[in-house]
Amino acid sequence: MSTNKQRITWEGCSVLLDINDGDHLVFSRLTAGSIVKIGKNSYPLKPLIGCPFGSLFKVENGINGPSLSRVIPTPQANNTEDKREGALKEESRDNRALIDNNTAQTLTGEDIEGLRRQGASGNEIVEALIANSATYENKTAFSQDKYKLKKQKKYDPKVLLRRPFARSICDTYFKKYPSRIGFLRVDTLSLLLSFANVTAQSDVLVVDMIGGLITGAVAERLGGTGYVCNTYRGGSPHSLEIVRLFNFGDEINRRIVRLPLAELSSSQNGDAKENGQLQAGSSIESIDNPSNHSDATLSSISSDKPVSMEATTVSSEDQSPNTVTAVPKVHKAVQPGEKAPEDAIKSWKENGFSSLIIAAPNVDAWSIVKEVLPFLSFSAPFVIYHQYLQPLATCMHNLQVEKMAIGLQITEPWLREYQVLPSRTHPHMQMSACGGYVLSGTKIYNGDQPNK
Repeated sequence: MSTNKQRITWEGCSVLLDINDGDHLVFSRLTAGSIVKIGKNSYPLKPLIGCPFGSLFKVENGINGPSLSRVIPTPQANNTEDKREGALKEESRDNRALIDNNTAQTLTGEDIEGLRRQGASGNEIVEALIANSATYENKTAFSQDKYKLKKQKKYDPKVLLRRPFARSICDTYFKKYPSRIGFLRVDTLSLLLSFANVTAQSDVLVVDMIGGLITGAVAERLGGTGYVCNTYRGGSPHSLEIVRLFNFGDEINRRIVRLPLAELSSSQNGDAKENGQLQAGSSIESIDNPSNHSDATLSSISSDKPVSMEATTVSSEDQSPNTVTAVPKVHKAVQPGEKAPEDAIKSWKENGFSSLIIAAPNVDAWSIVKEVLPFLSFSAPFVIYHQYLQPLATCMHNLQVEKMAIGLQITEPWLREYQVLPSRTHPHMQMSACGGYVLSGTKIYNGDQPNK
């Protein structure tokens, strides 16, 4: 997918809708019939198709019903807003004399509905509310801004069209569904990618049990080079639903593969020996019974299995000898999470992976580490995330006792968000207390493992 297309939405792509500056975040797939619900009304998303990411939309109630219209910012409006925010005046008023008894607003709900029926815009309704407020002029400048912003979010909401990528997806899930991603915060995600040394041409082994967020973030950083291999126990792979939000093209999706842990741990020599025995047995059988080949050919022709029409031509006696009918090839998009190619599996078994990332909140850390760490190359970094400290402390102790790694350290990420406004810069009142813990280290050779 071209870079220009990634900057502009297209039908079928996933988008992140930021409503009222982060008050409401919604993931949506843009189609002709998709809608988004804001308040009590539903708005079609068809006008968003073909617009660049970062576009701002406002709500309108037209003849054809509620709709979203794009807001084109002008340089004059931006300059006016900057001057208004930058102008600091000596404030002589305060809010001590103001009493909140719900009698300051003279405009009733019926009056507001009447303005809407007359076709008044959201901004006009906000101005009418300000004009009919008995206490607005007595408020401080900061209080006036808060009052106006509160009414604009209710009567004149704005929708920001954002592109889903690792940071925005992680932030949204952490705010709305933190348990689905194991309470992984965005700064912790950046530490995982940094400690694992995820760079171009890397082959990264991932144990991702948090919906595919780690897999998508690694694939985004690889940029269509190397491989990200998602391994799993048993026969059912872990979900990769979050990967589909990244809008990856075929080139990157082809690099996102799955491989069960049992197949990855099988011996390469045993596989080769087994394949050689099967080939020798088939050769002896074909010599003893030469008709098997023709029988197999006839059975494949007469079977009900679909035959590829890409290299097959159809001709009949009724048609002229030169007439040939061919079915055109239909391009099918590559889906993330296909099985790893054989040449890549052979390379990983011989040389190992270049890094390892584990995010398995519901599995004991040491039990999964001792299974997957042997597939890592020597001197390669690994990193493990967990919401709690004790599982990583136990895993770290066992790694030290078994002499499997060096440079072991447990890191607790720390993040503080600030509100930055003129004369009102301070930390946010509500923040995340803990972003989980990260255990990182480097694999070493201890004499009990095969050379890689």
